[in-house]
Amino acid sequence: MFELTNWKNRNNNTLFNPFQEWENFERDFFKNNSLSEFKTDIRDNGKEYTIEADLPGFKKEDIKVDVDGNYLTISAERHTENEHKDEKGNFIKRERSYGSFSRSFDISSVKSDSISAEYKDGVLKLVLPKKESTVPSSRRLEIK
Repeated sequence: MFELTNWKNRNNNTLFNPFQEWENFERDFFKNNSLSEFKTDIRDNGKEYTIEADLPGFKKEDIKVDVDGNYLTISAERHTENEHKDEKGNFIKRERSYGSFSRSFDISSVKSDSISAEYKDGVLKLVLPKKESTVPSSRRLEIK
């Protein structure tokens, strides 16, 4: 029975609240749900960044990459519908699912007009060239 008790409650002297425990269970269960967002890897390759986003099972047409100001947003939508009918045309089973996924990234240090994208084997790869870093010039002001 010891291992079934939440660690926080074993060491806390407050009364047991089943409603709070249910909310904690839901939050912990859905917090790491892989369907809520897609996973990305970001690499700094010196003169450019590379973003690889795992989007298995998506068609290229269902993926959108938008640049709005200093933000790049990757979004994808999935629609599936399965129907099984008997010989009379009555539904035996009918299932529908829909999922929308989105991630945004700050690209203020990137040349946004030079970003390239490629989708292959369920992985979206973006190459984001860095802006040239400008060193501010120094000068002395004349005092009048």
